[in-house]
Amino acid sequence: MSEIRNKDIVLLTIDGELKDLAAAYPEEAEIKEINFLSEEAREVYNHSGSHLLAHAVTELFPGARYGIGPAIEDGFYYDFLTEEPFTPEDLEAISKKMKFLVKQNIPVERVIWDKQKAIDYFTSKGQNLKVELIAEKVEGEEVSLYRQGDFVDLCRGPHLPATRYLKHFKLLSVAASYWKGDEKNHSMQRIYGVAFPTAEELNEHLKRLKEAQARDHRRLGTELDLFSIRNDIGAGLVLWHPKGSIIKYEIEKYWYEEHLKNGYELLNTPHIAKSDLWNTSGHNEFYKESMFTPIEFDNTEYQLKPMNCPFHINIYQSRNRSYREMPIKWAELGTVYRYERSGVLHGLMRVRGFTQDDAHIFCTPAGLEKEVEELIEFSLRMLKTFGFTELDVYLSTRPEKYVGELEDWEMATAALRTSLEKCNVPYEIDQGEGVFYGPKIDIKVKDVLKRSWQCTTIQIDFNLPKRFNLKYSDDQGEISRPIMIHRAVLGSLERFFGVLIEHYGGFFPTWLAPIQVIVIPITDRNTDYAKSIYDTLNAHSIRVELEQRNEGIGKKIRDAEVKKTPYIIIVGDEEEKEKNISFRIHKKGDQGKKSLDDFMDKVKKIIMEKNSYYEI
Repeated sequence: MSEIRNKDIVLLTIDGELKDLAAAYPEEAEIKEINFLSEEAREVYNHSGSHLLAHAVTELFPGARYGIGPAIEDGFYYDFLTEEPFTPEDLEAISKKMKFLVKQNIPVERVIWDKQKAIDYFTSKGQNLKVELIAEKVEGEEVSLYRQGDFVDLCRGPHLPATRYLKHFKLLSVAASYWKGDEKNHSMQRIYGVAFPTAEELNEHLKRLKEAQARDHRRLGTELDLFSIRNDIGAGLVLWHPKGSIIKYEIEKYWYEEHLKNGYELLNTPHIAKSDLWNTSGHNEFYKESMFTPIEFDNTEYQLKPMNCPFHINIYQSRNRSYREMPIKWAELGTVYRYERSGVLHGLMRVRGFTQDDAHIFCTPAGLEKEVEELIEFSLRMLKTFGFTELDVYLSTRPEKYVGELEDWEMATAALRTSLEKCNVPYEIDQGEGVFYGPKIDIKVKDVLKRSWQCTTIQIDFNLPKRFNLKYSDDQGEISRPIMIHRAVLGSLERFFGVLIEHYGGFFPTWLAPIQVIVIPITDRNTDYAKSIYDTLNAHSIRVELEQRNEGIGKKIRDAEVKKTPYIIIVGDEEEKEKNISFRIHKKGDQGKKSLDDFMDKVKKIIMEKNSYYEI
């Protein structure tokens, strides 16, 4: 088959060069004008960067085999199979080679080869990983590839038309990975990078990365003594330290209070169940790879629960139900266990044991829209309390493979859409991205660095009510099947806790702070007065710590600031004589003097209102 050259080249509107690019490819290129602000354009830029990276690596390390190199949310990566791990010096050399290739202004061409020709080519180059991908992924007899100079890669594209448009890139790090994400396969070297059209945009991104590193919940979790994950306990299993536990307690306490106020009943369910339950629910059929190996005792097989919903369904089935009971709203902070591959575990963000902020609502078809509307308002209110007001909301519609009747899907999707519009919530349609058992709403929060984190999900389920044959008596005395809504507001508490750490940089709002006030006596003779202040605050349920180390006052204050404690009380001879306090606010410095009663009343008000505003 003859080659088809330069199809699907994307020309970005960068630095006013679109006209020049169009002139350079008048007939061969299919020109598509997009702006770099769009997600599509960022993906093209970063994917072109990954090919530039692989080009440089294969020239510098001829024996390296290259695997896959996609664009990701914040850049790109490429996986390589090498005899030795890449060193920092190697990354520097690779970066220099990439810059050299950029200066060469090598054209980027799309070519279509016969499948066998592609297999023969990569076999001759010793690139057996590419041969494996062609055999597994390519349907039909034609293969789409991109070529720049001597470098050829499997790719559907599109790409930038030449290497000269990739001047502003940065290689960020190297990490271990596994071929196809499976630890049973080859151990690979993954190089991460990012590319931008201008130096200014690259520098701004690198500043954000530096700020993100300073807010990394894993580092702050250790520094602030909040949690740990230890290999001798098990990967992905969290140990909550006292300070982390008190924050988790405050989150859970607020969660319970809000659910009880909003008509939910609380459930508690076991951590394991017979395998028969997971067969009925379909988890052993559709979710088995994410479940832990069964445990057998008393000649019966049990499994750790990956989800809470089958237990809630069994409680529903414990007696006959009537439309008069609807809606039934059940909530549980249930610990679940999922087998995540070691390569994807990441601090609190991806773990193997976590507490799910879970609820299930059983309602009639007529009551669906009202329940969804209340769920949206409830979710937004809870997220706002934690400081999240910038949101991305998505309505995910029916996928190609689905269960249930088409009319049910249309009814449920319409209910979700109408509820979002009634609540005046802007949203985007995520076409075909609903789960197989029903459409859903996803709410992602944006942190202070404008990063998006998945939190709330509201899912309509047609599958489990049918699999478990759920019933209720309707207002005509007929047997009907309820609609089931799966709902999480915060999602995994572990992941949400990690998001909170990074959003606040470890400086939590007063109501969440593990220690809300530190009391520091200036000299030993002021210790008794400081202790009386500690006792008073403690008696009023303010979390307080008394600093009694034999250190200078300057070091004590600095250490309190490092702990990110909202308020620091300092008392010396003058304060003791006047029966008042001097105090500081974290990051704001000295605030002068106040009576203890005035200070305490205002702190209590801030805690009660769950206010992140620290002025008192």
